[in-house]
Amino acid sequence: MTSTKSKTATSTEPAASVAPSSARLGIRPREQAPELTVRLTDGTAWSIADAHPRSFTMVVFYRGSHCPVCRAQLSELNRRLDELAERGVDVIAICGDSQEVAVKTVDEWRLDRLKVGYGLDEDTMRRWGLFVSAGHDGEPGLFNEPGLFLINPDGAVYYEALNSMPWARPRLDDIVNGIDYVVAANYPARGEG
Repeated sequence: MTSTKSKTATSTEPAASVAPSSARLGIRPREQAPELTVRLTDGTAWSIADAHPRSFTMVVFYRGSHCPVCRAQLSELNRRLDELAERGVDVIAICGDSQEVAVKTVDEWRLDRLKVGYGLDEDTMRRWGLFVSAGHDGEPGLFNEPGLFLINPDGAVYYEALNSMPWARPRLDDIVNGIDYVVAANYPARGEG
């Protein structure tokens, strides 16, 4: 039996479309992280090539100022930076927002300690394997979905968590406990195959 219902646009459909990639780009654990240089909201620049953490660089890709889940995640990171620094973890959060929007976001979200980068372009999003979405209902035209990476001091990817939706991100408590374990046990990166 065939349906007689016609297909109509719904509010869940994007305003624009994103050209699907025939093969999702990205990186695997133990591979060198792709080049990443961004401007920060404090007026300086940051490059992964210049990062020299004791344990890891945590790179948090967030969707942008339109995302309330991102606000909660970045606010928690901002509050817990000392806890991460004690473990030798440097943290940066990055999105595709413009400078103006990112600076306003840092102010409104009271991110007074967290390094926040802006202007992430689609090519970089894809090189890091992030899911890319077309906006709808007031979202930016194009933006990345969440991703969290731990990068070794030598620049190799140790851990990655990618989301195709804004929810179900790794809990920071789990990340912190995992860092404690892997550093103490000298545990190798997994998922390289």
